[in-house]
Amino acid sequence: MAYRKRVSSGSPFEAAIGFSRAIRVDDRVVVSGTAPVWPDGSCPPDAETQARRCLEILAAALADAGAELADVVRTRMFVTDRADADAVGRVHGAVFGDVRPAATMVVVAGLLDPRWKVEIEAEAIVGDQRPDAPPGTFGT
Repeated sequence: MAYRKRVSSGSPFEAAIGFSRAIRVDDRVVVSGTAPVWPDGSCPPDAETQARRCLEILAAALADAGAELADVVRTRMFVTDRADADAVGRVHGAVFGDVRPAATMVVVAGLLDPRWKVEIEAEAIVGDQRPDAPPGTFGT
């Protein structure tokens, strides 16, 4: 049986929509689309700060799943305005410059909340070891 762990960030959308912020299955961690929201529900107006907030939430979800930013192999960035691509790309580059995961940036018509200018998701591979298994017993 595969090791499986769900991670919650406390977003009200998780229960309402029925998803996890992240999910780990064995050595793979997938982080859902992550929006730029602070715990009080506020959202900064500029895309660069929004991208930083998305990646802060994403990094916390990875950590809760036993992964880190260096384990990320794939990101997807969704922006609502092509003019924000450079700002979002700068933040992504600052965080992932040495990791250099496969990445895609897509311009979309809109996101769930009209204040959001960016949403980011990621996939990571954390190695060959379940966090609760002795060395050399992956998957058992």
